Amino acid sequence: MARASGVICGTSLATVCLLSTLCGQTSRYPIESASALVEQFESTTLFWKQFEMAKKIVVLHDKSVLQPLESWLGNEDMHRRGNAAFIFASLGDDRGFQVIKALLEDRSAKRAVFEIDSTGRPSLRRQLREDRYYAAHLLGDLKDPRAVPMLVPLLKDEEVNLIVPWSLGEIGDKSAIPPLIEALADSRLEMRAAALRALEKLEAKECRPPLRQIEDGCTIAVNP
Repeated sequence: MARASGVICGTSLATVCLLSTLCGQTSRYPIESASALVEQFESTTLFWKQFEMAKKIVVLHDKSVLQPLESWLGNEDMHRRGNAAFIFASLGDDRGFQVIKALLEDRSAKRAVFEIDSTGRPSLRRQLREDRYYAAHLLGDLKDPRAVPMLVPLLKDEEVNLIVPWSLGEIGDKSAIPPLIEALADSRLEMRAAALRALEKLEAKECRPPLRQIEDGCTIAVNP
């Protein structure tokens, strides 16, 4: 009996030590609250850093963040608007998906222009391209199959098509395989390579021999 008590005490002591260690780790590496992350999201000026905050917010699955972020769905900076929309869409609020869809389709001049041309002047053309490109990227980050019919036609849109294969690969819907195979005939090596990577991610086994031939061709072209 004394031996059994000793085992129990030993086990309890080990448990206490483990809990103490875990508590120490938690105090050293505290989990950020949703409100703290929202604060960081709103104060971050670089859109790519803001997107990192957006992904952290989404991981918490806390829909209470949506109300304070509603105004961001109309932000003049389309990239930052897209980041907020990513949070909404990821947390199941369809407004987010619709905002990103609108960003992808919007070609109007009514927008803030941050891009600069070779003369140092604001470039609406470049801004349009960057905003639409970023929206196409966000659709890949969302992995929502509803985006596939929107993205497939853009495989022929030279403003944004280099990112489209990546997004289709991330979404993972095999209905994108046939149009991606067609993209392997594109005149640009970088577009063919992007389509090839997407097809491999989608495990397009039905076109394995052609993929191998094109992969070899890309290797020769890149390393003559």
